[in-house]
Amino acid sequence: MERRALQILIAIAALVPVFGGGVGVTHGALAFGDWPGAGADSQDRYLSGLLLAIGLAFWSCVPNIEKRGKTMRLLTFLVVIGGLSRLAGVILTGDAGKLGWTLGMELFVAPALCLWQSRVSARAAAPRFSPLAARMEKRAALS
Repeated sequence: MERRALQILIAIAALVPVFGGGVGVTHGALAFGDWPGAGADSQDRYLSGLLLAIGLAFWSCVPNIEKRGKTMRLLTFLVVIGGLSRLAGVILTGDAGKLGWTLGMELFVAPALCLWQSRVSARAAAPRFSPLAARMEKRAALS
């Protein structure tokens, strides 16, 4: 049950970078306002492609979430670094613009999902107690 809930939430949360990245790739810098010039548009499309790839990589973790700890930690690291960079921009300029809400996803939701994945992974790796197996081991030891 816990595994399934984590899978669902990761699939939903990954919609943000997939959608945001897709819009940035297809619309470039115009997705955020006036045309800033070819250089800024090119940079925006490149970074949007990375964002799209991060979302797709999170989705790739969903089927075997209990085995994808290394990938989840790497993706979360990338997302948190991006969030800290966005936060630095807020500190320097005083405004995150229309995307200020994404700070919560980057600095809180992604790390929380990563920690949850670690818990699900640990539970999946823990040996399960079986009363029948315990009785059979006890009988084998007695004979």
